[in-house]
Amino acid sequence: MEPFRIFGNLYFVGTTFVSSHVIDTGDGLILLDSNYPQCTYLVTEGMRRLGLDPADIKYILHSHGHYDHIGGTRALVELTGAKTIIGRDDVDYVNGKVDLTWAKELGFEFHEAFEPDIVLDDGDVFECGNTKILAVHTPGHTPGVMSYFFNVTDGKTTYTAGMLGGAGMNSMRLKFLDGYGLSHEHRLAFPQSLEKVRGIHVDIAIGNHPGDVDTAGKHELMKNGATENPFIDETAWGRRLDYCKKQYEDMIADGK
Repeated sequence: MEPFRIFGNLYFVGTTFVSSHVIDTGDGLILLDSNYPQCTYLVTEGMRRLGLDPADIKYILHSHGHYDHIGGTRALVELTGAKTIIGRDDVDYVNGKVDLTWAKELGFEFHEAFEPDIVLDDGDVFECGNTKILAVHTPGHTPGVMSYFFNVTDGKTTYTAGMLGGAGMNSMRLKFLDGYGLSHEHRLAFPQSLEKVRGIHVDIAIGNHPGDVDTAGKHELMKNGATENPFIDETAWGRRLDYCKKQYEDMIADGK
């Protein structure tokens, strides 16, 4: 998928199926989710096409511990020396202590384990350069999902960007949980996770999969000369949460 600037110091450098974003903090780059390991060069070359040097990645910030979001991290750390960050309850996913990264379900094996440098708890604020990122614990998709909220700027105007850290029903279904002998606790917590972040004002909603917020469609509008940036939409966040709530309610109603 073509890399592009969303707004100001926020960029999309991901792929068709999985999002990776870059925040230029003025004091190094933050990569938000590293994508599949097989996509590492797509991510780094996408950065170069935008004039961003992968060597400037200072931190890799993860939404949660699934293979398609953390698989490229180890290679990127070896390439750049970046520090890694993830929510506390997903630490054992990424360091290999538990086999729950969803790699097996995707047809892969997880060989790229790493020990995170920084572990986040609910309400933590991570700061780098001109950027402060609020981490909100929103379990459901995994126990340690973190949703992130931060300001982005073009030097004149500042907006708040937000990303729901993980909302797929796949890892909340009874077949998966019971198959691994897992508690239903974080599945039951998911509706509260959605309500927990509903009151946060978000001008720019981004997704950890492009389909979450129609990333490709909005980019197409930008390329075709849209008079207003389609990503700047304070109603998109509520619609995203409503969609996830409906998906969850349908899953429960179906007994899955």
